[in-house]
Amino acid sequence: MRELLAARARPVRDVWTAEGMEPAPILREINDLARKARVPVRVVGRRSFDAEARTDGAQGVLAHAQPLPEWDLDELCRPEGGTPFLLAFDGVTDPQNLGALLRSGEAAGVTGAVLARHRAVHVTPAVTKAAAGAVERVRLAVVPGLPTALARAKALGVWVVGLDAAADASLFDLTLADEPVMLVLGSEGAGLSRLVTERCDLLIRIPLRGRISSLNVAAAGTLAAFEVSRRR
Repeated sequence: MRELLAARARPVRDVWTAEGMEPAPILREINDLARKARVPVRVVGRRSFDAEARTDGAQGVLAHAQPLPEWDLDELCRPEGGTPFLLAFDGVTDPQNLGALLRSGEAAGVTGAVLARHRAVHVTPAVTKAAAGAVERVRLAVVPGLPTALARAKALGVWVVGLDAAADASLFDLTLADEPVMLVLGSEGAGLSRLVTERCDLLIRIPLRGRISSLNVAAAGTLAAFEVSRRR
């Protein structure tokens, strides 16, 4: 909620707070941001609030806002304003994972993210909550098919790097991290699909020293994003 008002990336119609909320610094900050943005704040009964909220984690405050803007893939791949650093999601279906990846990606300096229109989770209230405001800061492109989008990104000069536990190359040897790069993260179970794998310029793995053979996609994506950030 705070990031929605602070980022001003989309119009906000109003903010609702549930009646009986205890005073807290974050609520004062939300009220201050709303006032500065000339967004009305309404105090409503708990029953009305619960009926309007579309998540169990609303924590007594919600906003009515325009949908998130969708960016064109070509815009995300252009170096205007800095070297592109993108995340792409191949069949990620868990909203907690997508939210965590957007949050970690934003913290690592990701400039945009690419979602497939089908067979993947999109930005839902659960994703928004898990992302902790990152959906307001990371530019999102929704594409009809990820393999075609990867081919287009390559044509625009972006290196497409897939994260694959079976790859020969190590994440820690990724020397092209300071160039335009797109990290592709596979689904929770199957990993990268065949067509997506074929479109990647390079496949990398995270070296594991313990007995567990793989990491959760959110953990793996976070490590990869911060390794790119470190090298930059």
